[in-house]
Amino acid sequence: MYHGSCLCGAIKIELTGKISDIIHCHCSLCRKNSGTAYATNGFINTADFKLVDAQNKMASYEVKPGKKRHFCGQCASPVYSSNADNPAKLRLRLGILDSDINERPGSHNFMGSKASWDDMDAPLPRYDEFEPARSKS
Repeated sequence: MYHGSCLCGAIKIELTGKISDIIHCHCSLCRKNSGTAYATNGFINTADFKLVDAQNKMASYEVKPGKKRHFCGQCASPVYSSNADNPAKLRLRLGILDSDINERPGSHNFMGSKASWDDMDAPLPRYDEFEPARSKS
C-alpha cells in the first residue's frame, strides 16, 4: 500500500494497487501545472485509490472537456488527473506520495516542448541539502 499527502496535509491518499506507465512529462501543460521542468505521472486503477479529504479541500480544474486536474484547494498541490473517456484509470502525480515506490519511470516524453533552460545532461553538482554557498537565513 502506498500513502501520500498534499503540502498542507488537508488531502491524504491511499493506493492499494500498482502504478503503471510512469513517465516524466515535459509537455507545456504539465510544466505549467507543476511549475517545474516536468511532471512525473503514473496511471493507477480508480478502484485502488482512496482519497481522504475530511476538510473538503479538494478542487478541480477542467483543462479540456472531460479532462480534469484535481488538486488541494488550500495549498494547490496537484494530486491526480481524471479523464471521462476512461473513468477506470487516474493519472497520479507521483510527487504526492510519501511512500517509497517499487515501480520506476520508463521514459521522458514530449521532449520537443521541454523547458529551454532544462539541460538534463548538465554535469551539475549534487547535494543532500542546500548548496554550501547558500545563505541559511
